[in-house]
Amino acid sequence: MLPYIFAEKKGIHIIDLNKTVDHLQEAAAAVKQIAKSGKKIMFVATKKQAKEIVSECAKRVNMPYATERWLGGMLTNFNTVRKSVKKMQSIEKMLADGSAESLTKKERLTLSRDRDKMEKVLGGIAQLGRLPAALFMVDIGHEHIALSEAKRLGIATFGMVDTNSDPNKVDFAIPANDDATKSIAIITNYITAAIAEGLAERQASKEEEESDETSNENEARARRLEAEAQSEAGRGGRGRGGATQGAPAGAPKRRIAGGGASRRPASGGSR
Repeated sequence: MLPYIFAEKKGIHIIDLNKTVDHLQEAAAAVKQIAKSGKKIMFVATKKQAKEIVSECAKRVNMPYATERWLGGMLTNFNTVRKSVKKMQSIEKMLADGSAESLTKKERLTLSRDRDKMEKVLGGIAQLGRLPAALFMVDIGHEHIALSEAKRLGIATFGMVDTNSDPNKVDFAIPANDDATKSIAIITNYITAAIAEGLAERQASKEEEESDETSNENEARARRLEAEAQSEAGRGGRGRGGATQGAPAGAPKRRIAGGGASRRPASGGSR
């Protein structure tokens, strides 16, 4: 952390805020591109002073988060964790639609307790259907299990790095005080704003593509109708031309064969 330390005063290291701004902007640009591509960024902060701030920011941009406890294997054993999430969702469905009414009171109480326990730990990743593309951690030393799992799976890592941590352990290190709530709030809100901007750009590009597709469909339909009208007009012209063709004007009419059978007898016959 020596390159990021501005000075030392009474045994306390002061972080260079110019370096913090530079690395924060770099990290924000990276998470913006990830969000714009439609991938998920998971927030991880199990420290007491960061839980509420991080969970609120993650919910604001509809991103997964883990603020209570990091389950070992949450990333490396993701399929098993998904089974636990599905179990939690099935219990919620049973309690919501009234199908648990047939159970005894003790069984319903047990289900409710299990649901609350799983909701506390797995509620933030309930909508996570696949592995996230990146992890944002408040304290990389405190979240060392999550960091090691992300590194093992090749997931991009973003983290607030204090003077007692190694910035080389994460892909995007943000030198900052990871113990003060104000510092955590400033960094997390900035990252969240970048994610929201990326999501907004993604939505705008989707709408633009849909409008382009609609205009292309309308143009194709107009061309098709125009071609059909032209073909109809061509067939009509050929039909009228064929009706006027035939014997030339002034030509003698052909006499019908056998017409002599109706002639009257000659006047010179017997009386």
